[in-house]
Amino acid sequence: MNTLYVPANLARQIERGGTAAYPNECCGILIGVETGGRRMIERLQPVENSFEAGEQFHRFSITPQTLMQADKAAGDKGKLVLGFYHSHPDHPARPSEYDREHAWPFYSYIIVSIAKGEAVDMTSWLLDEETNLFKRQDIEET
Repeated sequence: MNTLYVPANLARQIERGGTAAYPNECCGILIGVETGGRRMIERLQPVENSFEAGEQFHRFSITPQTLMQADKAAGDKGKLVLGFYHSHPDHPARPSEYDREHAWPFYSYIIVSIAKGEAVDMTSWLLDEETNLFKRQDIEET
């Protein structure tokens, strides 16, 4: 799980979502498979940011109902919810303390940095269950 495999077209879709939502945060769900320790994203589910409108410039939220529906739909097709993505408008592509406090182990967290409306960096992170700290996860575009 040290590497997250993301098709280039999906990476560009995340970037476009971030630029379209700017100056607010975009968000969505990463769906795919994990076999032999290889975590491969096959589909994105863009999601409406449900955080209160006045805070969406630095916060995102996905409702539990949306996550449950995505998880069920993925499972019905033999896939998994492997994580989430969101943008950081005019901030680096690294998790905030708020991100860490609201993250769960197992999931990959892709963050795309949007500077002045343009995508400039994309990273992925995993929450370490033992330390409760994020560890960087390599992204390999396929």
